[in-house]
Amino acid sequence: MDAIVVEGGVRLEGTVRTSGAKNSALPLMAAGLLAESTCTLHNVPSLRDISTMANLLIGLGARVEKNGDVVTITTEDITSHEAPYELVRTMRASVLVLGPLVARWGRARVSMPGGCAIGERPVDLHLKALEKLGATITLSHGYVEASARRLKGARIYFDVSTVGGTENTLMAAALADGTSIIENAAREPEIIDLANMLNAMGAQIEGAGGDVITVHGVPSLKGVEHTVIPDRIEAGTFLVAAAMTRGDVTVTHVMPSHQEPLLEKLLECGVVLDVGEDTIRARMNRAPRAISLKTWPYPGFPTDMQAQMMALLTIGEGSSVIVENVFENRFMHVSELRRMGANIEVEGKSANVRGVPRLTGAPVMASDLRASAALVLAGLVAEGETEIRRIYHLDRGYERIEDKLSALGARIERVKEPTLF
Repeated sequence: MDAIVVEGGVRLEGTVRTSGAKNSALPLMAAGLLAESTCTLHNVPSLRDISTMANLLIGLGARVEKNGDVVTITTEDITSHEAPYELVRTMRASVLVLGPLVARWGRARVSMPGGCAIGERPVDLHLKALEKLGATITLSHGYVEASARRLKGARIYFDVSTVGGTENTLMAAALADGTSIIENAAREPEIIDLANMLNAMGAQIEGAGGDVITVHGVPSLKGVEHTVIPDRIEAGTFLVAAAMTRGDVTVTHVMPSHQEPLLEKLLECGVVLDVGEDTIRARMNRAPRAISLKTWPYPGFPTDMQAQMMALLTIGEGSSVIVENVFENRFMHVSELRRMGANIEVEGKSANVRGVPRLTGAPVMASDLRASAALVLAGLVAEGETEIRRIYHLDRGYERIEDKLSALGARIERVKEPTLF
C-alpha cells in the first residue's frame, strides 16, 4: 500500500492547474446511460472513483474508453441492470446509476452504497423521489430494486438538501412523461453542470442552481460532447496550501464564482487574493487570523473544505471555532492533527482550534478523502517528516497531488508503505 511522505518547511510558489471536478464527472458519466448515442466528456480527472464508475458502467454493458482526460460512453444496449456490491461499496456515487437505469431501461438493482466513513448519508431521499415518479421500490438482501414501465412527472420535495438525490431525480425525470417539480433542490455548481449536459442532450430543465427545478420530460436523449467544470475543492486545497506555507501560488482553470464562500474566509484569515477570470492567486506573509466558520450546503461554506481550513487554523493566531453542520462524523482528522501538535477540542459538532506556533511531523493515518488532504497540508508546514498512510482515500479525489505540490516546491513523495512481516 502507498503512503505520502512530506518534509515540511518549504514555501510554495508557482502556478498549478485545477483538474476536472470529480463530483461533477461522476453524475455526468452516469447520465451517459440515458443517451441513445455516444457521450464524450472532456476534462475528466484520472482518479480511483472515475475508474470505479467506468467499471460499473462497463459491467452494465456500456462501452467506456478513456484517452487522457477524454471519456467516451456508449450505451446502445444494456446487458445487466445490476450495480454489484463489489463496486458500489467502494464509492457512494455508484447509486447515481439508479435513476438512469429505471428511466431508460425500466429496472435497476443497485447495492446499498458505501464510501467515506464521515457520517450517515442515507439514500432514502433518492428512493422516495423515484417512488413519486412512479417507480416500484423494494429493498432485499442489501440491494435496492426499482422498476417502472414508464416514469411519470411529479412534484418532489426534499426534506433536506441532497446533492445525489437531486442528481438522481434530474436524470430520472428527464425521461419521465409530463412535468416534474423538484423543490428544495441542491444548488451546487455540479447540479448546474449536470443540467447543462442533460439540456444539451435534449432534456428540458429549468431553474438548476436554484432551490426549485422544473423538468419537462422528453421521449429520448441524444449523445453530446461536454466539458466537466473545474474541481472547486481541489482548487481550494491549493489556495489553503499557499496560505499555510506563506507562499505565492496561482491556481488556474478555476471558476472563481464557485469559490466565493472559501475566498471570503481566506480573506478573513489575512490571505491576499487576486481573482481573475479563470485564475486565483493567493499570497500570505503572516500567521492566519482566527475566524469562525460554519459549513452549510451550497452556497454556504463547503463541508469538503472544512478539514483543510482546520489545518490552516492550527497554526493561526488565537482561537477559531469550526461548526460542522453537514456531516455528523467529519472531525476524524482531529486526532491525527493532534498527533502533529495541534490544539483542538471537539464538543458535538463544534471544534475549537487554538493556534500553535508550529506543528511537528509524525506518522498519521487518513480516515477519509478530505482528511487526507488536511494531513498533507499539515505536513507541508510541520517540522521534520510526516508520513500519511491510507492514501487510497486521497487518490479518490486528487489527481497526482504529490506531483502538483512538488512542482510548487514542496518536498513530497509517494512511497511504498513498509510491511511488518
